Amino acid sequence: MSASDLSNLALTYVVTYGAVALGLLVMLAAIGAPLPSTFLVLASGAFVQQGVLEMYSTIAITLAFVVLGDVTSYGMGRLLRRPILARFGGSAAWLRAEAYFAKRGALAVFLTRCLLTPIAVPINLIAGSSGYSTMRFASFAAAGELSWLLCYGGLGYAFGSQWEAIS
Repeated sequence: MSASDLSNLALTYVVTYGAVALGLLVMLAAIGAPLPSTFLVLASGAFVQQGVLEMYSTIAITLAFVVLGDVTSYGMGRLLRRPILARFGGSAAWLRAEAYFAKRGALAVFLTRCLLTPIAVPINLIAGSSGYSTMRFASFAAAGELSWLLCYGGLGYAFGSQWEAIS
């Protein structure tokens, strides 16, 4: 299945099943599935503008699902902590990286939700395996994901029928 076929199938699910389908798709992307989540959020903004989706419920449902996906991949890092530490934990590079993440992790989590999305899943795994606070992670992930949804969904809304051209 080509990337365009996958995108078309995902869009069909969103139009047919609404915000829950969008939420499930972005949740799977947040866990690591290769899905066009930013494209879907952009399209969903256009669907809101066209009356296919309702704005507030779409934002709320999608935000809940994408944060659940982020916390799930964070949890995978937490579960893999022992094997990761057994392999890398004693190295000076790991200790420096862990200390740096403890200082700047909030910024990394936030920015990888809304701007640097391709490295979000690795950041989730690093946050989980480094012992980063779950509540702190979830808070910054939610703030970054809300910014992402509003920015890209807002672009889709603003450009309405032209969303495919700007995607």
